[in-house]
Order: sequence, then structure tokens, then C-alpha cells
Amino acid sequence: MIIAKAPIRPLSDRRRSAGGGVHILATRYPKGMRLEPHTHRESQLIFATEGTMQVTTPKGRWLVPPDRAVWMPARLPHAIDVLADIEMRALYFDVGWMKRDAHHANLDAEFVVRVSQLLHQAILALFDGRNDAVRNELLIRLAMLELHEAEDPTTFIPLPHEPRCRRAADIVLADPTGSYEIETLARSVGTSARTLSRLFLAETQLSFRSWCQRARIAGAIARLSMERDLPVKQLAADLGYASFSAFSHAFRQVTGKSPTEFANKT
Repeated sequence: MIIAKAPIRPLSDRRRSAGGGVHILATRYPKGMRLEPHTHRESQLIFATEGTMQVTTPKGRWLVPPDRAVWMPARLPHAIDVLADIEMRALYFDVGWMKRDAHHANLDAEFVVRVSQLLHQAILALFDGRNDAVRNELLIRLAMLELHEAEDPTTFIPLPHEPRCRRAADIVLADPTGSYEIETLARSVGTSARTLSRLFLAETQLSFRSWCQRARIAGAIARLSMERDLPVKQLAADLGYASFSAFSHAFRQVTGKSPTEFANKT
């Protein structure tokens, strides 16, 4: 669980200035590594050109494949779990720079955004070794403009805070591939099915069934990221779907891709 007093990670010597209060950092992290809850003094844009990560904040949990990027405001506690070897590219924006950005008021909460081709190329161009201040400033502004596109909630699992609802959510998240009946789950956390259903909707803005489906697909994404040779049809069977087409339909509803398309890209 993310805690409010997470340590602040210091500015690394490996970061280099991109000009104007913005720093960039290229890092590789192996599968299975966990960056424990921490904060940064700067706001951060996190993008993995390869691999998949899971990012957790007090608000919830995101699965972040290579076609997404994470916006993390300054001093917000977050943890990162590396589900498949990642090539991370991070941009750090100091508080003064953010205050000068015309849209900074819209960037005070964390979110995940789909990475357009334009945003993808703008980020990579900042890491191509050219040290041109004017060019870097234009690339950063371009990246920020693209960042203000609509956020992508599809791989987000909101985490409830009400104690009974959170205990139920933790049971599901411990094994999201399982099949859960709300009546049984409600009894295990000391409440009624009706109350638990109401709590899930109030706390997550999702019905219990929809929340469980999202958690199940997140579990599928994690397995596809970690087990590259796993047959997708076998995964569908493991998750309890009646058919591969039913699994593919549910997967596409959440991610916008078929399981096979996702597996080929991670």
C-alpha cells in the first residue's frame, strides 16, 4: 500500500539537463524489480519504449504497456513494479517550470495517456544525443501539448478506501484470475452483498462485476508481460473464460487491443 511519507528520491547524477528546468533520464529495469513507494520533488513523465510496468498510487493501480505513458505530479507517492524488462525514458519538470506552463493546473493529478506517434517521437528525440537547446525546448513543448490529450482510464484499477471494500478488493487482486461471487466475498469481509455492491460503486465508480473484469484483464496483462511464450488460448482457459473469443472481447474492451496484438507488442 502506498504511504503518505514515502521517501523522496534525490536528483540522480545520471540525469542530464534538457534545458529550462527539465531533466531527462534513460534507465533499464529488469523484470521483477520493484521501485518501492517514493516521491520526487519534480513532476515526472514516465514512458517505457519496451516492456510493461505497473504503477500504484493512493488513487489506484495502472498497467502501463509500451503504448502508454504515466504523468506523475511532484511529491505524489508512487511505486513501480516491472512486469517485463523495460527501457524507461523519464522527463522531470521542476516546480518553477511547471508554474510557467500554461496548462499546469490540469496536471495536478496522476494519469495514464495513450502515446501518440507524435508524443513517442518527441520523447525519443530528446534522447538522441543532440544537445540543441532550442530544439529541446520545442520538443518538450510538443510533448506537453500531446500530453494534454484525454487521459486513458482503461488499464486503471481504482482502489477503494472503505475498509470492508478494500479488504474485498485485496482478495480479488491477490488472485484476479479467480471467479468471485459477491455474496461469498461479502461474507468474508463481514458485510452484505447489497452493501458491498453499493460500496464498490461509490468507491470506484465501477460495478463489482466491472471492477473484477478490469482486475482480471490486468492479471492477464501481467501474465502476458511476464510469460512471453504463454499461449493466449491457454491464458483464456486459465482465466475461466468460456471461449477464446469471449476473452478476446473482454480484453479489447479494456485495452483497445486483442490479446494477441498486445502479446506481440510487449
